[in-house]
Amino acid sequence: MRESDDRASEDDDWYRQARRETEVERLDRNWSDLVQELRVVQTGVQFLIGALLILPFQAPFGELSQPLRLLYLATVGAAIGATVFLVAPVSWHRILFRRHRLDSVVAAAHRCALAGVALLGLALTGAVILVVAVVAGTAEGVFAGAVVAALFLAIWVVAPWRWRRASMRVDR
Repeated sequence: MRESDDRASEDDDWYRQARRETEVERLDRNWSDLVQELRVVQTGVQFLIGALLILPFQAPFGELSQPLRLLYLATVGAAIGATVFLVAPVSWHRILFRRHRLDSVVAAAHRCALAGVALLGLALTGAVILVVAVVAGTAEGVFAGAVVAALFLAIWVVAPWRWRRASMRVDR
């Protein structure tokens, strides 16, 4: 914990020097950046939920096997969970508005965004498995889901963490 506190202090110093930002200006910029990121993600999540919610009302849905129905429910759950987490920062901001708690809002919003993106990855993976399983077969669906999950992990998690670790070594 102490190392992360030291790192946060170094980051604060860097922002003060390089950007000439006060703490409040940095929080405002962080909040603005996060809201922009959430706008990009929320549209995709809303579309995904809309598409998933109409599926049970289609005649062929009744032909899905029990495992695919369970996967469907898990996928809908992940998509709704993603929505909850990706919209949560708005609620935090509204409830804490004018309470001088922007630091809390930004920290909570950051965590919510990470959880929302993780759930979105699960929902999209489930959706790919469902579509490919219905069109080409269960084995093909599982394979496609594994490929998509690996792609999400590589692009959304591994690559940024590697760049983050590399930048930490360079900064020292």
